[in-house]
Amino acid sequence: MSNDFNKNEDANKMAWSRIRQKLEVIYEGGGKKAAQKQKERNKLTARERISYLIDEDQPFIEIGAFAGYEMYEEHGGCPAGGTVSGVGYIKGRQCVIIANDQTVKAGAWFPITGKKNLRMQEIAMENKLPVVYIVDSAGVYLPMQDEIFPDKEHFGRIFRNNAKMSAMGITQISAVMGACVAGGAYLPIMSDETMMVENAGSIFLAGPYLVKAAIGEDVDAETLGGAVTHTELSGIADYKFKTEEECLDQVKKIIEKIGPAENAGFNRIAPVNPSKSNNDIYGIMSEGNSKPYDMVDLIHCLVDEKSFDEFKKDYGKTIVCGYARIDGWAVGIVANQRLILKNKKGEMQMGGVIYNDSADKAARFIMNCNQKKIPLVFLQDVTGFMVGSRSEHAGIIKDGAKLVNAVANSVVPKITVIVGNSYGAGNYAMCGKAYDPRFIYAWPTAKIAVMGGEQAAKTMLQIQVAGMKAKGETVTPEQEKEILEKIAANYDRQTKPFYAASRLWVDAIIDPKETRTIISESISAANNNSVIPEFKTGVFQV
Repeated sequence: MSNDFNKNEDANKMAWSRIRQKLEVIYEGGGKKAAQKQKERNKLTARERISYLIDEDQPFIEIGAFAGYEMYEEHGGCPAGGTVSGVGYIKGRQCVIIANDQTVKAGAWFPITGKKNLRMQEIAMENKLPVVYIVDSAGVYLPMQDEIFPDKEHFGRIFRNNAKMSAMGITQISAVMGACVAGGAYLPIMSDETMMVENAGSIFLAGPYLVKAAIGEDVDAETLGGAVTHTELSGIADYKFKTEEECLDQVKKIIEKIGPAENAGFNRIAPVNPSKSNNDIYGIMSEGNSKPYDMVDLIHCLVDEKSFDEFKKDYGKTIVCGYARIDGWAVGIVANQRLILKNKKGEMQMGGVIYNDSADKAARFIMNCNQKKIPLVFLQDVTGFMVGSRSEHAGIIKDGAKLVNAVANSVVPKITVIVGNSYGAGNYAMCGKAYDPRFIYAWPTAKIAVMGGEQAAKTMLQIQVAGMKAKGETVTPEQEKEILEKIAANYDRQTKPFYAASRLWVDAIIDPKETRTIISESISAANNNSVIPEFKTGVFQV
């Protein structure tokens, strides 16, 4: 191993360690005291409930752990958006699991909670996965009700999706472990089957206090909407149990009996280990992604040995395309090349930049993968499209539009991993969040922004200084430096991966060495949906 490789390895392992430290705090939810209160009431925490439910020997891919990170500090914070969710296996069946975290504001719904739950339902609908809701929530967080209640992508969309998923034949099961109040009461009742824990679970449109205020009736929560009431009187719930474990055991029994899914038939053979160790991933990219590296080296850490067949290897070199297998699954890979290369004319090309020929090649390759029904994997480390008069005269916008058109209309599952830079229109062309990847992940080295930090800071500085001078103010070099540092610091904060993950621009920040497993699990999830629409690209400039 070279000194550079070892330095890179140390830096990137440290970057993941910093992410892990943040995650450990998030995993505590509302804190140890709140968790202890759960124990005193004979209740498990959200993470303990999921751990009890899922198969121990299978992967669980958590989605949205960073949701809400540093977003609601004035309200006391909202770790993981007040829910724990992901894709895991229950009795061998891949499922979406969504669990309210009662330790976080009594499981109340913040704006990001709604966005996260809608994302989980989207994953279930796109991949036709059964859904298990573990319900323990006080309902909408009232101080922010205007940001969670009335709009199209707000709280009510959850119940609309319940109905849509039911019509699609997607199994939904609700295990009510605590409060299920007001509009939230519809979620378990719109599920296929509902189970409740006695003296803990409750379902009602209005709780005892509101009932007293509205109609003057004195009634306790159990009588109003507890497990006995809803299994013996109203018929709203289907099962009642003494303990949470018994309740979750029933969920397992139901999932175990679901008939096999008609899958999409994506090609898979017996997997072969990659030619490079997954630990080698850490040594490829330099600290801060400041130096060029060969994306093909990174690819060989992910794909089955001898499976990578590069497409148009000597053309459009700043995007690498090729067929491969990841854990046995056939995939098409579209990845930004970070090496500084020569084009066919012998001219130097900057790594991470999309040129005309690269865009043209990638668009063609994406069409080929759709023709062959091969899932696509995008590895993003892109600074954008090439600019300047030469590129404009050569039609860079036209070629870029071709690539964007192909990505937007692609019908095979798309899995995106942001390994480094994700700037400007490059984010779009390489299947960013706006282009409906089935799953989108980020490494600790990811940076997502409209442009690089240095360029953006200098641009914003010029605008701010020009505005100050227009008002007759004198700006000294020292003042300019101070302004630039403030702008750069704020911009840098916004490009960090956990800033993106907190807003669900990405589903998760992942350990680079787990990338192969996570891509494989994502394709496995996508394979559950047998319906692949006809591929059409529409009209574009040729």
